[in-house]
Amino acid sequence: MVGDRDDDDVDGRDVTGAGGEAGHGDASGTRGGDGASDVGDDVGRPAGTTGVDRGSSVEADDDAASRAGSQGGGPGMDRRKFLTGAAVAGGALVAGAGIYGITRVASGGPTSRRPPARPRTMASSTTTTTVPGARLAPTASGVLLPISPAIVAENAKPGHAWWVTTAQQAGDIEGFADRVSAVSGDAVTLYVSTKATHFHVEAYRMGYYQGIGARLVWQSDEVAGIRQPSPTLVAPTNTIECQWSPSLTFTVDATWPPGAYLLKLVGATSEQQFVPLCIRDDTSRAAVVIQHSVTTWQAYNRWGGYSLYFGNSGGRLSFVHAPGAAGSFADRARIVSFDRPYDHDWASGAADFVGNELPVLYQAERLGLDVTYWTDVDFHARPQLLANHRALVSLGHDEYWSLQMRDGARQALDAGTNLAFLGANASYRQIRMQPSALGPDRLQVCYKSATEDPMYGVDDAIVTVNWPQPPVSRPECRLIGSTYQDIGARADLVVRDPSSWLFAGTGLAAGQHLPLVVQGEFDRYVPGQEGPTNVDILAHSLVANRGGNYSDITWYTTPSGGGVFASGTATWVGSITGSSAIPGNVLPPASPAVTGPLQRAMENLYAVIATGPASASQPSSGTWRSAYRSSGSIPAGTPSNAD
Repeated sequence: MVGDRDDDDVDGRDVTGAGGEAGHGDASGTRGGDGASDVGDDVGRPAGTTGVDRGSSVEADDDAASRAGSQGGGPGMDRRKFLTGAAVAGGALVAGAGIYGITRVASGGPTSRRPPARPRTMASSTTTTTVPGARLAPTASGVLLPISPAIVAENAKPGHAWWVTTAQQAGDIEGFADRVSAVSGDAVTLYVSTKATHFHVEAYRMGYYQGIGARLVWQSDEVAGIRQPSPTLVAPTNTIECQWSPSLTFTVDATWPPGAYLLKLVGATSEQQFVPLCIRDDTSRAAVVIQHSVTTWQAYNRWGGYSLYFGNSGGRLSFVHAPGAAGSFADRARIVSFDRPYDHDWASGAADFVGNELPVLYQAERLGLDVTYWTDVDFHARPQLLANHRALVSLGHDEYWSLQMRDGARQALDAGTNLAFLGANASYRQIRMQPSALGPDRLQVCYKSATEDPMYGVDDAIVTVNWPQPPVSRPECRLIGSTYQDIGARADLVVRDPSSWLFAGTGLAAGQHLPLVVQGEFDRYVPGQEGPTNVDILAHSLVANRGGNYSDITWYTTPSGGGVFASGTATWVGSITGSSAIPGNVLPPASPAVTGPLQRAMENLYAVIATGPASASQPSSGTWRSAYRSSGSIPAGTPSNAD
């Protein structure tokens, strides 16, 4: 079954792109984590068990060449081993394939229309995403959802295909903002370094927009371009920080609807790079809040040569994200800073947004869902605001959580807010946030070693190790219901309970396979571990290439509270959408027998989590017992611990 496709032309042109999906991993039944021997990922112990730091590592999780799980290319392609070329042919956008990540987004050639000279504001209307304007209405498939007239109206506006970028070299143009998000009235400062004599900024709100995926909301005047100084390496934490001069400041006003934005830096001689920015509405009462995982983006960001996984020896600087770059886990950063750009070869500076997040936004805004947006840094700073929403949606890779986030999610869940985890490996590592010279919450602390962390023995609750590890000892399954297992999966998703509300209207049958939906990281329910015991298993997928382990779609509800959905696979987000108006390396094309059923499953999910506490509408019953009975792996006395 092929999912919904949009066959719209863009500006009269047929804009197409090819996509591919592949990935593989070595056989292993261990709960991996970040590669062959990443600290704290417990490689070598039985699948599903929890261990402690083992002391040495190489970086992998999404970066090492040995990492599998397909972020593009072909069999054996590493999840972040992006293709390095893009071309323009015959007026169509042509670029390398990728299942849910990109190296660059190709833009139109000489025949494509460009933005007007310097329009300050591209629209004058205001979009709000609050419940009073929302109404329950059926989708095209008949599913009742809370629909926002404002979101519907916003996405009826013309989209702009030129949001995509052309291939660049490191340092051609790059920059960062002084904040990860802003509200109306905020002044946002950009710090830009470029070889161009001058540049301007184009602000694109990301959504559906007739299948084009973005709308140009604002464009700056031309700004003089300069080469900024080399970054500073701060010892002993190997933190890369840019002490750059401000390039321009703009004020967010009512013409910027709340949402996810890509600020496109455009140099005078075609230099192009993205700076992500979220526009929040802290007064929103929208049914659903979608959370951008910027702390995970920053953890993997290698700009300057240092991420939370890899670091160069001897203080050497480097500016590539691609796997295979020199570096070691021992020389990794212990603190990473938002005061630096994202790698130019990581989705043109958009980091994980395009591959692991945009497909969800695209579908949600196409549906007109009553939705608003924030980043995980915002959730850290204001966890109490989650009580204003019926559901929090965590996207494809949401690995790094602070104590404030974890406690805020637990409190909201118990009070009736629902949670949906649309990836795997979520809430797996604890972080702390600290201020930089530019503002609060600009430094992200994660030592990945209890004994290295200066808070060890001082305040053990905030020591930055994996959440399951001592001295923190709060496994993610207490909140999510399932447990992170391993990387490198390459398997079909196998339906276990087609009678579940999740699969209503999909036409799926028990035992039916959805090809290659389980790739990369994966989670499963582990009988006998801490956490809820009333977990339902909706899909139970054998991951043969990882030692016969399993990936599970799980669902559980709390007494008189909310429900928690977990997809159990890192490839869920990349499997739910397709558009013929966007190249396949930007949003994956629709996949026969996969996209349609999963799009309908997403509608069913929103129908439950966006309409009230799920314990009242879809209480779970604990079907995990029958799912695992055949393996004889159900121990007596399974605990049910609160977080």
